Order: sequence, then C-alpha cells, then structure tokens
Amino acid sequence: MAKSLADILRAAREQINEISGDALEALLLSNRDDILIVDVRDVEEYQKNRLPGAIHAPRSHIEELADLEYGHRHPELSVARERMVVLYCRSGSRSTLAAVALQEMGFTNIHSLAGGITVWDADDRLVILD
Repeated sequence: MAKSLADILRAAREQINEISGDALEALLLSNRDDILIVDVRDVEEYQKNRLPGAIHAPRSHIEELADLEYGHRHPELSVARERMVVLYCRSGSRSTLAAVALQEMGFTNIHSLAGGITVWDADDRLVILD
C-alpha cells in the first residue's frame, strides 16, 4: 500500500527530536554558541525572513551540503556532527525529513523546530527581515 505524506512524516517524527519554540528561544536567549540553527526552506523564503543567526541549507541540497566529502559542502553544517543542530522550515515537514537524513549521515544531536517558522512567528518571536 502506498504511503501518504502524513504517513511518511509520522514515521519520521518517531525517529527524530522535535524542539518547541519556547525551548529553542530559551536556548538562544542563554547565548549558547554551540547551537547551529539551519533554515532548510527555499532561498526565496530564507531571504524573506529567518531566525536570528540561521544559516541556509535548503532541504533539496541538505545531504550534499552536510557531506564532508562533497566539493561544495557547507563549511559550518558539514562539520557539525556533534553540535546541537536545529532545523526549521515553514511548518516543520521539510525540517523533519531533513533531520532524518542528517541522522542517517551520522549527526547525533539533530532537532526539528515543531511547527516551523510559522509557529515561531505567530508567537511574536524575533525574526530577521530582509
């Protein structure tokens, strides 16, 4: 039987850690420099608004950007295998799938922002606007 997107996301969420907006905000306010925030949305979305300090690594290229052996890897993401990495997208779907991929690549402390930037922004948390 074919799976729906909801089925795939449900299974993926069972494999990863989600972080709430409240928990992430508390971590960011504590000025921890060991957390890497990664926006996995498309470039147009990233340019419109993003979480403070977020780097851009689109879901469509996350495996390439995270691979140490790939010639065009992301210099910060590719070496963050032991760091706390928080991924987010618009609603939490793309970041959930990206979290599964990074876990399979050996990242050990991956989290997906529950509800994505939609929930973050709705709670009037800080976003960077271009």
